[in-house]
Amino acid sequence: MAAGGETVGRTSFRFVSLLLASLSLLAATPLSADEIRSPSLTALRVDWRAALDQLRTEINSRPQIAGDFIFVPRRSVPRYDPRAMPALVQLNAVSSQFFTGIARSAVPVLLPFDAGAYLEAQRNGAPSSLSLSRYQADFNPVDMFDAGAAGYSASFSFEPGAGDGMPSRTFAKPVEVQITGSALVYDIADPTGGKGEPVKPLAAIYPDLRKFIREGYVRYAFSRFGVAYVVSIQCLDSVAKPRRLACKEAYPVAERFLKALHVAGGQRLRPLMDVASDIIDRPAERSADFSYRPSGDIIPNTGYRKQGGHPDVMAYAQIRFPLEKTPAFVHSQSYAKRDKNDGPTAYPWRDNFCESRSFEVWQCGGGYGHQGEDIRAADCPSPGDGREPCDPKQRGVVAVRDAIVIRTSKDQAATLEVNSRTEHIRFRYMHMNPQAMNADGLLNGRIVAEGERIGVVSNYLDHPAGTSMHLHFDVQVFTRDGWIWVSPYATLVSAYERLIRARGREIGPEIAGATQPVAHALPEDVVKPDQREGSSSDEN
Repeated sequence: MAAGGETVGRTSFRFVSLLLASLSLLAATPLSADEIRSPSLTALRVDWRAALDQLRTEINSRPQIAGDFIFVPRRSVPRYDPRAMPALVQLNAVSSQFFTGIARSAVPVLLPFDAGAYLEAQRNGAPSSLSLSRYQADFNPVDMFDAGAAGYSASFSFEPGAGDGMPSRTFAKPVEVQITGSALVYDIADPTGGKGEPVKPLAAIYPDLRKFIREGYVRYAFSRFGVAYVVSIQCLDSVAKPRRLACKEAYPVAERFLKALHVAGGQRLRPLMDVASDIIDRPAERSADFSYRPSGDIIPNTGYRKQGGHPDVMAYAQIRFPLEKTPAFVHSQSYAKRDKNDGPTAYPWRDNFCESRSFEVWQCGGGYGHQGEDIRAADCPSPGDGREPCDPKQRGVVAVRDAIVIRTSKDQAATLEVNSRTEHIRFRYMHMNPQAMNADGLLNGRIVAEGERIGVVSNYLDHPAGTSMHLHFDVQVFTRDGWIWVSPYATLVSAYERLIRARGREIGPEIAGATQPVAHALPEDVVKPDQREGSSSDEN
């Protein structure tokens, strides 16, 4: 077969398979209006030989320790036995001191950690007291690291004034840099996906690297070893300010990070499989009470420039409903007074994902929206009315899945990440009290179990009583553009039905619409972010 023929053959086969699958869906009997689907995911094939070749090049640049690594594969053990690639086992043993669980990553882990430089310094008697940033291009020790069957995520910070040759900047706080590498990408009908501009200074290192600003982050997306990688920094596409990082000040930090990436670990596992979209199972019994308006049916004139919502019938994951007890209600908190028909603690539910905010959300008209859904717990009963009493300040919030926590002690939000052979997805909770979350240890790296109580419904937004008593809940999935917001509405409907063990009734008009292009410049009629904003956490 000619060089590249096998790749072309696989690509052609995959294209034909996807085409036939699409045609079969079109030819099938139309879905009923209220059916809910699961997402489709593409599994990427990891080229571990290429990763091993890059590691060999990096290690051989350090002659003092190059002979310590065994790059000859062991053919006496099964293909997916870690011992088949001894050099990776050795590398994981070094890196796991600083990146817990790195060997669990099913993709090669790229980090700004130079294992060869670290080992060489140890060989030369370097004191253990030396800061790890010495081997990480002056980036601080990792703030968050998670590795699993889909890939890995990590975040680092870069102090003001750090790094030789770095330009001075106005932003006075550390810059947080995030990286994710994944062998699973969600297949999203995304008209803005895959765009960006090349980065000429890095073209020789990353030939397909593209830079773009999306949903509040400057992102650098590239592929290596067959894997999708995205480096991102939250920033504002505006003039530099001491308390808000301008994207133009983020660019040099991101490029320094990209130049410093080395193979730091990972382990060859059995290849992942594509996940096909399907109609999800729902309870057969019908609920006498629970009803909901269709996805996309937001309160009229509450979208950006009075546009409507975006219909999305996808339940992006099968989750436990995030509030501990029922009943609970998905309703707008910012525009509740405009809804003349539905109360904030009554059925039917109403989507509020595309309500107007200053946050970029690709699914919403004009590119701006709420990012998630607001959920209210039921009002506590009056004394003597015969119902079980409750404390309005102690209504529980629970983990929607077995997951790892992403949260620093300063964050107002808590995020749970699922990293498995069939999912790479994040769930964010907002308006719980940060001091209470700190006291409960809801911090980076903690493992939580589905249904575990992780907090209570509160009203924290920059300070106590900053908003109404509710939980803001949103969902992000990983794509070739990185982590992007998707509507959690159908996911919550599906979760609530499983909790009450009955199917709800969809009422109201059927919404039709199409995705709109994302706007990167902030229009004049969108409320500008408050200067107190932290990590995209307010106005929700």
